[in-house]
Amino acid sequence: MNSSNPDLQHSTLNPQHFPPQRLGLLGGSFNPIHNCHLTIAHHVYERMQLSQVLFIPTGDAPHKRDGSLAPANVRYEMVRLAIADNPLFTVSDIEIQRKGKSYSIDTVRALQQHYSPSTELFFIIGLDAFLDFPTWREPHELLMICHFVVVPRPGQSFRALAEMPLLPNLHPLALAQLDNGEQRRLDIVVPSCPGITCLAIPPCPTSASEIRRRVRSGLPLANILPPPVESYILRHSLYQEDNNRTRI
Repeated sequence: MNSSNPDLQHSTLNPQHFPPQRLGLLGGSFNPIHNCHLTIAHHVYERMQLSQVLFIPTGDAPHKRDGSLAPANVRYEMVRLAIADNPLFTVSDIEIQRKGKSYSIDTVRALQQHYSPSTELFFIIGLDAFLDFPTWREPHELLMICHFVVVPRPGQSFRALAEMPLLPNLHPLALAQLDNGEQRRLDIVVPSCPGITCLAIPPCPTSASEIRRRVRSGLPLANILPPPVESYILRHSLYQEDNNRTRI
């Protein structure tokens, strides 16, 4: 472990005697974490033969002042509760501890230093976010560091990848087969990079915004949230108008 890295000096990363060799990275606001997040992590873990999946909640967003984004420490705690009984999953507060705006490239570089040089990093990303990937900071550098795993999102089509300049010569038929379920996986070769894998997994329509709406309306949350997360939200009256402005 490189303890000289300021991003990791105060970051919570579970110590391991045997560092994972194939580590999945699943970032997001997790506002709140729900069963679809866990289902995606399970599918990618199994399909990509990962050693572990690391959940990385985002930090506080200064522009979010309407109470819709729970404080970072609260979202971190909900992730911790959701995965507590699963040794295949762990959580890091690396982006929560970082001061200022956090970029994926900075997070991945810090994780590279933290883990063994032999550890392969698999960046798990929704199709909607990956379509915006060319606008990220240093996208080509990220592609050189991580193997990207692209998973479906409601309302999005893998065929849209054919329009990305970053991925020339993609065959539309193969992308269409992913969309209609005829093909379960498409591996895309990117020169000098670990590559990109598109996985066709069962659609998961649950969204965090819908869960927040249900909480405000007092509607049932069974089967869409891990029970400890549901209890935590109700116990602390989260997502009730502007209540999230106060840290717990």
